[in-house]
Amino acid sequence: MAKKFKKSRGGDYFGLGRLLSLILTIIPVTNLVCGVITRISEGKIVAAILRIVLGWNIIWIGDIISMIFHGRIWRILNI
Repeated sequence: MAKKFKKSRGGDYFGLGRLLSLILTIIPVTNLVCGVITRISEGKIVAAILRIVLGWNIIWIGDIISMIFHGRIWRILNI
């Protein structure tokens, strides 16, 4: 059976393009704000709280790497 893949939105922040999402990811403040809003809009409250607590260091670097290679933010928790 063939797997069905979700169509990529291009970028992870609010459906923006991949390049614009990458630029927003590189800036630490916008990465934190956009990441928290994105996770809350997905209904992942615990993940949003972790982004607030760890967002300035650990998740920011992971987001940059993930956005470059995969075009979406780094998701530590999917709960």
